[in-house]
Amino acid sequence: MPKITQILFDCDNTLVMSEELAFEACAEIANEILAKRSITDRYTGEQLIQDFVGQNFRGMMISLQAKYNFDMPKEEFERYVKEEENQVIAKLEAKAQPCIGVNEELEKLHRQGKYGLAVVSSSALRRVKASIKKVGQDKYFRPDHIFSAASSLPKPTSKPDPAVYLWALDRLGKKPEECVAIEDSRSGALAAIRAGIPLIAYVGSYHGDDKRAEMAKKLTDLGAKVVMKDWAEFESCLQQIENDSY
Repeated sequence: MPKITQILFDCDNTLVMSEELAFEACAEIANEILAKRSITDRYTGEQLIQDFVGQNFRGMMISLQAKYNFDMPKEEFERYVKEEENQVIAKLEAKAQPCIGVNEELEKLHRQGKYGLAVVSSSALRRVKASIKKVGQDKYFRPDHIFSAASSLPKPTSKPDPAVYLWALDRLGKKPEECVAIEDSRSGALAAIRAGIPLIAYVGSYHGDDKRAEMAKKLTDLGAKVVMKDWAEFESCLQQIENDSY
């Protein structure tokens, strides 16, 4: 087996605590879309997270249309995509914080220079770059090593589609077994696993021991190689995967 040479980081709630901020904005727009169609259901940000965590806004809107059985014209769809992106970026630039302990691990990896570092996200590229810049992580990632399922691909998509991981592998010139991915959601985990990439399941961004344990089981059942509850465990988690590679 080839040795691990590349680490692929999800962004939202893996590098940056962004999901709650983003879903606040998403809920406002989703509720506007439902109201325009005389659909009485309304979402909070927390409810959207429960239903659609790991999906980008495009994926959420496709799921919403399927759930409530309506079609949105392409022009309207794209207008809401841009509006959501702008609102989320404004919230992130004001309030985003790094996941606890991740900046210390990124600094160690950067100093060691042993691994290539890349971001592989469902979120729009502008949003990802705004997130990592706000929390001081942009210095660790080359701009052309930040990949977005919503923006980088010829056809926009969302995790759990593995397309963004396959695109990243191609652009980085890496085989799946040379990489490790870190993901916190079912959608993200499935995307990495379907691309054949060994996965560390990060559950430190979930609130409470019960929720962390629930997500650890879900992601392990999907095929995650190891569970990381805190970024302080990253070196040992990576070593476990490296030891399994030989």
